[in-house]
Amino acid sequence: MHRTDKIRTVKIKKVNREAIDITTLYFEDETVRTGEPGQYIMVWVPGDDEVPMSISGIDEDGLSSITVRKVGITSETLDAMQPGDRIGIRGPYGNSYDVIGESPLIVAGGSGTASLLPLVKAFKSKGVTPTFILGGRSADNLLFEDELLELLGEKLVISTDDGSMGFNGYASGYAALLMDENHYDQVYTCGPELMMAKVFQETERRDIPTQASLERYVKCAVGICGNCAIGPYRVCKDGPVFNTEMLREVREEFGISHMDASGKNVRVNH
Repeated sequence: MHRTDKIRTVKIKKVNREAIDITTLYFEDETVRTGEPGQYIMVWVPGDDEVPMSISGIDEDGLSSITVRKVGITSETLDAMQPGDRIGIRGPYGNSYDVIGESPLIVAGGSGTASLLPLVKAFKSKGVTPTFILGGRSADNLLFEDELLELLGEKLVISTDDGSMGFNGYASGYAALLMDENHYDQVYTCGPELMMAKVFQETERRDIPTQASLERYVKCAVGICGNCAIGPYRVCKDGPVFNTEMLREVREEFGISHMDASGKNVRVNH
């Protein structure tokens, strides 16, 4: 068995273009195959930087995957990779989603869907079909729409900011409407932090247990550098999945502020 914290070199086996600026890279690694929904790995591009990436596929026909959205130099390099190219990985790291409930609601925004796809498959393996809000800026930005439709059928509902498909508005607003109309015993969310903070406000008003996957600037992934701190927690090690109790403890920062690469506190703007 590989050591989790040791960098392993893996070869890209397959590449899927998911959306205009989003690509999924498939690779084979025996340690990532043992990962849990919600965990992440550190991905190193030779000659470039190391970045955290959610595991979007776990042991599917022997392959695992990460899903990359172009937001900077390193992600642009990953987005351009082809089968046969190599990357360095370490992990999996962090905690995972607690797969509980008989009537869960999952709220996904943008590339946050990558973290939630393994959760859907975990629920399906237990015989539970969750309601899933797939949110995006527009119809062109919806991630894993076809795969989710095959898994969920009519339990998949869509929200777009510009109204080009499904509900016209933010996924958090659609979630509030569905919570008024239906009973959910657990809510999961991953996506832009302002969206997740709004979802948490709505679940708190209705006393629904919530799990949210937070994103912070992760450098070490092992709880040493502290750059990913929020409240008393370090997202890299104590998260990335925060439950209701943890979210209540960090509510003065969640959706409000985070540390940038230099360690300076800045406002959350996404």
